Amino acid sequence: MSAYTTHDIRNIALVGQSGAGKTTLTEALLYRTGAIQSQGSIERGDTVCDFEPQEKKYQHSLSSAMASIDRDGKHINLIDTPGLNDFFGLAFGVLQAVETAAVVINAEAGVEPAAHTMMQHAKDDERCRMIIVNKIDSPQAKIEELVEEIREQFGNECLPLNLPAASGEKIIDCFFNPEGEETLFSSVADAHTTIIDQVVEMDEALMEVYLEQGEELDPAQLHDPFEKALREGHLVPICFVSASTGAGIDELLKVMVQLMPDPSEGNPPHFLKCEGENPVPIEITCDSEKHAVAHVFKITNDPFRGKLGVFRIHQGTITPNSQLYIGEARKPFKVSHLLQLQGKEHLDIPKGIPGDICAVARVEEVFRDAVLHDSHDEDNIHLEPESFPMPLFGQALIPKNRSDDQKLSDALRKLESEDPCLKVEHDSQANETVIRGLGDLHLRVTLEQLEERYNVHVDTRPPSIPYRETISLPAEGHHRHKKQTGGAGQFGEVYLRIEPLPRGEGFKFVDEIKGGVIPGSLVPAVEKGVQHSLVEGYVAGYPIQDVKVTVYDGKYHPVDSKEIAFVTAGRKAFEAALDKARAVLLEPMVDIQVTVQGDSMGDIAADLSTRRGRVSGTEAGPGGRIIIGGMVPLAELDDYSSKLKSMTGGEGSYEIQFSHYDPVPGNVQQDMSRKFRQSQSGDSD
Repeated sequence: MSAYTTHDIRNIALVGQSGAGKTTLTEALLYRTGAIQSQGSIERGDTVCDFEPQEKKYQHSLSSAMASIDRDGKHINLIDTPGLNDFFGLAFGVLQAVETAAVVINAEAGVEPAAHTMMQHAKDDERCRMIIVNKIDSPQAKIEELVEEIREQFGNECLPLNLPAASGEKIIDCFFNPEGEETLFSSVADAHTTIIDQVVEMDEALMEVYLEQGEELDPAQLHDPFEKALREGHLVPICFVSASTGAGIDELLKVMVQLMPDPSEGNPPHFLKCEGENPVPIEITCDSEKHAVAHVFKITNDPFRGKLGVFRIHQGTITPNSQLYIGEARKPFKVSHLLQLQGKEHLDIPKGIPGDICAVARVEEVFRDAVLHDSHDEDNIHLEPESFPMPLFGQALIPKNRSDDQKLSDALRKLESEDPCLKVEHDSQANETVIRGLGDLHLRVTLEQLEERYNVHVDTRPPSIPYRETISLPAEGHHRHKKQTGGAGQFGEVYLRIEPLPRGEGFKFVDEIKGGVIPGSLVPAVEKGVQHSLVEGYVAGYPIQDVKVTVYDGKYHPVDSKEIAFVTAGRKAFEAALDKARAVLLEPMVDIQVTVQGDSMGDIAADLSTRRGRVSGTEAGPGGRIIIGGMVPLAELDDYSSKLKSMTGGEGSYEIQFSHYDPVPGNVQQDMSRKFRQSQSGDSD
């Protein structure tokens, strides 16, 4: 591996719909640059990036994978990401490690939903974006219509940097080349002029030279405005390739090497320092001489190799023997081996510089989203949190062998640490362990990992619905707790009022005690008592949320007032207020998008109606399909996957995303409250 500087690095994530050919494209790039001796295929299961047994089984990427290539003195880090909706969290999670998100689009299928998702997410993350149209050699590909579709859906800033020719067998450059041979559509001269016009808008002086003097600009003059156009989303280049035939691969490599931003040119990451209540933005620069700062964006746990933490270096230099702190940890760990990843291969490297993507193995304390640093000056620094889809699909797990409870807990903790969209919950009311993910396949893969990686076998059942409770009216509560048992007694008296907060606000506790009627040291005990009741629930035993509690009066005794007395008084006063606040049971509502053939639309709308759902609209989807949008209670979707398959002959698919909590119908609340009271009293029907 040749020596390179930060300015020689290109970090690019390949994102987009499953089946667009991201993994095959990575293989083609690796092969063309000599990183591998032969190009693997998905069907044979011998690609560099899809190396996990499950990926070979499903013939889909199920996690992000790293590979790197060297071309013309530049070092290009590629991250191949999954394109299935169920694994979007693992694709979103890598964007903070790169400057460029390359959205791969299948020329046969057109612009598919994942392309929209990734284009928008990359834009929100302020990543530079490019579009790579793959499979241009397909007889079904209609390239000119596809470019029109891309520009219509993503904006006129999407412009071809090159164009296919000779039925997709070769690619003609349009940026460096002001005129040239015939292409499948447009002309090189027109495409060149359109790109240059778009780029020079970023530099007034250069635009004046270009327009008034009519001079052809040298590519070197265009470098800075080109990078600025990428950073500001003023330009989204389109490139064309066939990963299977190799057409366009050299041209794509030229674009990556000469036009894509290096780590000093992309939009800087948003680091925050949290020393008080409000985080303060701080600047992290690509200076190799400053303190080291790196961000862990991927974790894997291998039963044989141990934990692997993959990180992007943003500042400073890291070498074997570096001493690094993890987040706010007071004790550093020593980097014994600094690794570069090539698929499943771990390669030792002598140092990592700003822009490098590296890894450390067998450091058990490392965790996803941790900031690694080599000085306490960088304590309390973190990267602005990434936004992830909310996991709503759930399965309750019961170990087949009851002695495996701890083994299951340990395995789930490791799997959860790897995937930001896999959540593990323990429902104490139902006494069940629940995993939640983004879809049926997400959960199925997780269960297979439990068996294959950790030898834990479980039975499953539908999980309890995560209901919540809140109040409808303001109310006041009071309780005097007095207990005398011979020695020192217990005394605490609390007056408080409660009021509803807007949905999603959570819990707010306010201390309005005046004159020291309750000492300041005992007010937290009142809040602790309230918190106990919040967890236990009131209507049906579910957590209470969106409530403001203000403690405004009370009494204490200089000898008998202890913390436990005010915990009890706070809890009882809160419960007294709840009796008058018209508590209500809330259920999670989800936005649902169902993609089906047009002739199934009526059945889908009717079925959603029977599930207390409502349709909000429809739009045209890819391949003549219809996307039906609506909202439905999560509790009504237990059997939806199987029902949708039966209604559509297995052709339909759906996505859900948490929207908000709504009150359940009155009859549902009465029934659930009655059952809760019976369970509390031990009665039965």
